[in-house]
Amino acid sequence: MRDLMISDVRPWGGDPVDVRVSDGVIASIEPQGSGSSDSVEGRLDHVDGAGRLLLPSFSDVHVHLDSTRVGLPFEPNEVERRSLWSFIQNDRDNWRDAEASVVERATHTLGSAIANGMTRARSYAQIDADCGLERLQGVLAAKEAHAHRASVEVVAFPQAGLLLEPGVPALLEEGLRNGVDLVGGIDPCALDQDPRQHLDIVFDLAERHGAGIDIHLHEPADLGLFSAQQIIARARALDMRGRVTIAHAFFLAGISESQRAQVLAELAELDIALTTVAPSGRGTLPLLEILDAGVRIGLGQDGQRDYWSPYGNTDMLDRTWQLAFTNGLRRDSDIERALETATLGGARVLDPALTRSESRGVGVGDAADLVLVPGEYPASAVMDRPGDRTVIRAGRVVAQDGELL
Repeated sequence: MRDLMISDVRPWGGDPVDVRVSDGVIASIEPQGSGSSDSVEGRLDHVDGAGRLLLPSFSDVHVHLDSTRVGLPFEPNEVERRSLWSFIQNDRDNWRDAEASVVERATHTLGSAIANGMTRARSYAQIDADCGLERLQGVLAAKEAHAHRASVEVVAFPQAGLLLEPGVPALLEEGLRNGVDLVGGIDPCALDQDPRQHLDIVFDLAERHGAGIDIHLHEPADLGLFSAQQIIARARALDMRGRVTIAHAFFLAGISESQRAQVLAELAELDIALTTVAPSGRGTLPLLEILDAGVRIGLGQDGQRDYWSPYGNTDMLDRTWQLAFTNGLRRDSDIERALETATLGGARVLDPALTRSESRGVGVGDAADLVLVPGEYPASAVMDRPGDRTVIRAGRVVAQDGELL
């Protein structure tokens, strides 16, 4: 692969520089104009930054590629929120009759997210008595189709619980033998109503297959805190530091400050990560408090235009605006922390060995997974969510102006 020169860019809104990329990493950063002769004479591939911001590319660390309807006609949604199961059933009633297959829908949605600036993802693949491994196969096909444009981790996700229908743990284990990276779980108390057995299955599968764990935890307040404490206890007993993620973690918004400080300290101690989709209301996580506690946290789109919800558009910059808005962030420095959560923060959820540095993902030695975005400042880019983006994966341009290359 030829070296790449990115001229006239501003890392995190700093002074204009030229950035040289070699072997998939940032090799040097020089004053603007210093690398122009090499690129003009054809010794380097060249991207004209045109004064745009240079940021780490986005990471969507909570996405359901198997349920998306992005790109298809709008699906009216009149499902009453009686329970989680009502949404599960609505999805079951409709997903097979979509105008495109799971493979086609997942591949299109992943490609759209890449075109908007995302090069790292963690996708759930529903595995249950209804779909077996069919939806997993769709996610794996999308991952393969875009393998040179993005890295994708796949979670075997028991959306309908582990215990309510026969054969689900065995299906998850089959998924682990067929390309799955992490074992999923969901609401051990509220859905399966047997937290001990639910979590024993999840942690046993992960331990035997050397996989990570990613558990949806919608349970509120004290109930969610109880489930989180059970997860923490197992992570500590099995020495699974850095290998466990709690998704949503709505309970954090419904417990006392002292309880929250205690559980955040335990999450940081065991390096248990969090992911959020920036919900409003009672599910809004206190982003700055989580970051100040030293807990890894990343951002995701969740389902997108699917049988659960009409929200989501594959643009992680748009979801970053939502994260800042729901947290009431106004200062530029705080909005930048939301932007860092959506970029390098998500990358750290996927790779716990990746540390936060002064460069915030755009310094010498950092991976050349980058996005160029117009804007006077990072905060203004979050507010305006402009187009004209250039997306770079491992030192290679993979998308420009919303189109895949």
